[in-house]
Amino acid sequence: MPLRLRNQVLEMFDHAYQNYMDHAYPADELMPLTCRGRVRGLEPSRGDVDDALGKFSLTLIDTLDTLALLNKTAEFEEAVRRVVTDVRLDNDIVVSVFETNIRVLGGLLGGHSMAVMLKESGRMVWYQDELLHMAKDLGLRLLPAFNTSSGLPYPRVNLRFGVRGPETRTGTETDTCTACAGTIILEFAALSRFTGDPTFEAHARRALDFLWEKRQRNSNLVGTTINIHSGEWVRRDSGVGAGIDSYYEYLMKAYILLGDDQFLQRFNTHYASIMKYISQPPLLLDVHIHKPLLPARTWMDSLLAFFPGLQVLKGDIRPAIETHEMLYQVTKKHNFLPEAFTTDFRVHWAQHPLRPEFAESTYFLYKATRDPYYLEVGRTILENLNRFARVPCGFAAMKDVRTGSHEDRMDSFFLAEMFKYLFLLFAEEEDLPFNVEEYIFTTEAHLLPLSLSTASNSQAAKLFAGEELDDSNFEWTCPNTRLLFPDPAFPRNLREPIRSAVDKSCPRPTTHREPGMGHPPLRAQDFMANNPEHLELLRRMGVSLIHLKDGRVQLVQHATQAVSAVAAEDGMRFMQEMMELSSQQQKEQLPPRAVQIVSHPFFGRVVLTAGPAQFGMDLYKSSSGVRGFVTVAEPYNGCSVLSNGEIVAGRIALLQRGQCMFAEKARHIQKAGAIGGIVIDDNEGSSSDTAPLFQMAGDGRNTDDVTLPLLFLFHKEGNILLEALKEYREVEVLLSNKARDRGEMLSETEPRHEYENMLIFEEAKALFTSEEKDHTSPASSEPVDQSQVTTQEQTTDDSVMGQESVQPAEGLGSYDPVDVGEEPAVDGDYSSQSVDSLMADWQEDLEAFKQMEKDEL
Repeated sequence: MPLRLRNQVLEMFDHAYQNYMDHAYPADELMPLTCRGRVRGLEPSRGDVDDALGKFSLTLIDTLDTLALLNKTAEFEEAVRRVVTDVRLDNDIVVSVFETNIRVLGGLLGGHSMAVMLKESGRMVWYQDELLHMAKDLGLRLLPAFNTSSGLPYPRVNLRFGVRGPETRTGTETDTCTACAGTIILEFAALSRFTGDPTFEAHARRALDFLWEKRQRNSNLVGTTINIHSGEWVRRDSGVGAGIDSYYEYLMKAYILLGDDQFLQRFNTHYASIMKYISQPPLLLDVHIHKPLLPARTWMDSLLAFFPGLQVLKGDIRPAIETHEMLYQVTKKHNFLPEAFTTDFRVHWAQHPLRPEFAESTYFLYKATRDPYYLEVGRTILENLNRFARVPCGFAAMKDVRTGSHEDRMDSFFLAEMFKYLFLLFAEEEDLPFNVEEYIFTTEAHLLPLSLSTASNSQAAKLFAGEELDDSNFEWTCPNTRLLFPDPAFPRNLREPIRSAVDKSCPRPTTHREPGMGHPPLRAQDFMANNPEHLELLRRMGVSLIHLKDGRVQLVQHATQAVSAVAAEDGMRFMQEMMELSSQQQKEQLPPRAVQIVSHPFFGRVVLTAGPAQFGMDLYKSSSGVRGFVTVAEPYNGCSVLSNGEIVAGRIALLQRGQCMFAEKARHIQKAGAIGGIVIDDNEGSSSDTAPLFQMAGDGRNTDDVTLPLLFLFHKEGNILLEALKEYREVEVLLSNKARDRGEMLSETEPRHEYENMLIFEEAKALFTSEEKDHTSPASSEPVDQSQVTTQEQTTDDSVMGQESVQPAEGLGSYDPVDVGEEPAVDGDYSSQSVDSLMADWQEDLEAFKQMEKDEL
C-alpha cells in the first residue's frame, strides 16, 4: 500500500504544480476554478489574506524544496532558474511580515539548502548562491519592520519603502499577533548563519526575548495579540491555535536548530502551562492568561492540528495520540477539518483552505510509533482531497465542508507543506534523495540544515566550545518511543474511547454496570452536582469537577485517570450524553425577555434584562405578557413545597438560584398557585452587563406540565427588584418578551399628577441610595453551586440537562465569550451608584429593547 500511495501523492502534486505553472505563473497563486493566476490588485480584495501576496511568484518559491524532496530534480533546477531570472523583490507593495518570512524567505533558504546539496553531489554546478543573495535582499527589506521600541515587528511592511513615510501606506498599526512576532527566529537565524551577518538573528532574538518577558508570570501563558509599542496584551485569550501556534513551535525548533538551551527552557515552561490549563485531552481549549481555569471560547480552530506533531518532537506521545485521534474523527465526520469546530465536534466555521497541519502531525506520529494506523489516516487524507477538492485546474479550497462547495483559491502552502508530509509518510528511506534527519522543518515545512548550529556566526558554537559533554544534556533529548511503548496495542487503546465520543457510535454493553463495580453506570440525565454518590462515580470514570468563580461547575474527563478501561469507556459515554443533552437544549435559542416594574413610583421606567426558560409559558407568543405583584418564596430556593403558598398564590414568586433544577422550582411555585416566577442569581456581583445572558434549561424530562412563565435575573438586576420590594412592599411587574411603552403603563395604573415626574425621581433616589440589606432568606447555603454544569468535552457556556442550568440566549445581553472571564465591572454595593447612573442604565435597557424590536421586525 505505501508504494501505491506514494505514487498517488506524486501524481496529485504534478496535477497541482503543473496547473499552477500552466495557468498562473508568474502570479502568486493559482485560482483553480477559473484556471488563472491571482494577481493582487486585479482581483477583488480578500482583506488580510491578500497580505501574503507580493507579486513575487509566491507559489513557485514556496514549492522549491518540495520539488527537490520529491526527486523532481530537473523541475527543481528549472524552477530555481525561473526564480533567479524572473522574480523581483523591490515591489511597491505592502505585505505581511509573518507570511513573507515563512513563505518567501523560508522558501528561498530551503531552495538554497537543496541547491547546495545537489551541487555537492555533482548536480547544478552552475549555482552560485543566487537564492541566498535574494534571501538576504528580502531580509533587508523586512528589517525596517523591527524598528520599534519593543523590538516586536510591525505586522506589515512595504517591500520598497519600508514602514516610515506616507509612501509606505503602512506603519500605523499598533498590534500584532504573538505568532507573527515570534515566528521569525528560524529563518532569520538561518539567514545570519548562511551569510555571516548577525543582524537578522539579533532582531529575531530580541522579539522573542520581549515576548518571553511579557508572558503572564502566574500562568506562564501568552496572549494572542500584543501592542508592539507598549507590550500590553490586547487579546488575553491563550491557546495553541491561530495567533499563537508557531510561537511555541519556534521555541522548540530554535533549540533543535541552534542548540541554545534558553529556547528549550522557555518552551518547557510554556509547555507545562499548556498541559496544565489548555490541554484537556483530547481537546485543546483557549483560556484567559490571567484566569487560566476559565475557558475563553467554546470552539477550536484547525491550526491547532499541528500541536500533536510538536508534542512528538517534545516526546510527549500520549496526548499527541489522543488529540490527533479526535482530529481524525472530526475529519472523517466532515471530510476535512473545518476552520473551526465546537467542543462537541460540530462545524463552527465551515471553510477549509486545504491546510496541511493535520497531515503534518500524522507524519510525525507515524514516524514516532510506526503504527500502520497512521498510514490509513494518510490514505483518508488523499482520498478526500481527490474526491472533494480536486478540480480540472488543480485543487480548490472548500468553502463549506458541509455542502462540498468550493472556493477559487489554492494557497501556496498546499504545495509547500501538504505534499511534503504525505510523501514522507508513504516513502521508504531509499525513496528520499537525502537524509531528512539532517534538516529541521520550519512552520512552512521548509528544510533548514541542522549543520547551521555550528556555523561561524553561531553563538551556540562559541558557548559550547571546549566543554565536555554534560550527562544532564540527555534529559533534554526526545525519548525513544519504542522503549516507552513496547506494546503495539498501546496507541489503539488510547484511540478507542475518543473515537466513540466523536462518532457517537459506541455501543452500550448488554451487561449494565457501575464503572468498575458491576452496577449500571451513571446516566447524564440523572446526574446531580451536589450528590456525593454521583461525584464518586464521576471520579471512578476519570471525570472531575472544576468550580468556576462565576458559580458554574465544569466537567473535565481524563480517560487515563479512570479506575479501569471499562470505567474510562463509561466516562466517555457519560460526557457524550452530556453533550447530546445540551445539544437538545440548544435546538431553539430564545431571545431575552423583560421584567418591567410597572407599579408606583416606577410606572415602567425600570426594565430589567431577563433570561428565558426553555419550558413553561412562552412570553414571545403572548401579546400581553404576565402582570402581577411579586413575593419572595419560602424556602427562597424553591426546592421544596412552599411554606407561604397562600401568599404566593396569584402572585409572581421570587426564587434564588441553586440547589435544585429550574423545572423543580417552577413546579413548586406553580403548585402553590403562582402565576409566574423570577429566579435571581446567587453569585454576588453578576450582571447582564458583564456576563452572557442565559436561558434556563429543563431537567431532561417532559416539562409540558409547567405552564407558568419563568425568567432569570442576574444578581445586579435581581437586587434592584428586591430593594424595590423592601422599600415599597407591594411591587407589580410585567413579564414580557419586550418592554412596554411607559404611557401604556400609566394608563393601566392610577391617574398621574403633574408633579409625579419629580416624585418618581425623588423616590427612586431615596430607594437606591439606601443602605443595601441582606435580602436572602435562611436555607440558602449549598456545598456545591450547580447553577450550571458544562462538560470540558464541550466546554461551552451552555448548560447540561439534568441540572439547574442556564444557557446563552441570543440578542440583548449576550457578549463575546472571550470577555466572560474578565472581572465584572459592577460590584455588589449598589448604594454607591448615583441615581443618574442607574437612570442611564434603565434608559440603555429601554433603548436596547427598542432596538431588539426593530431587529425582530
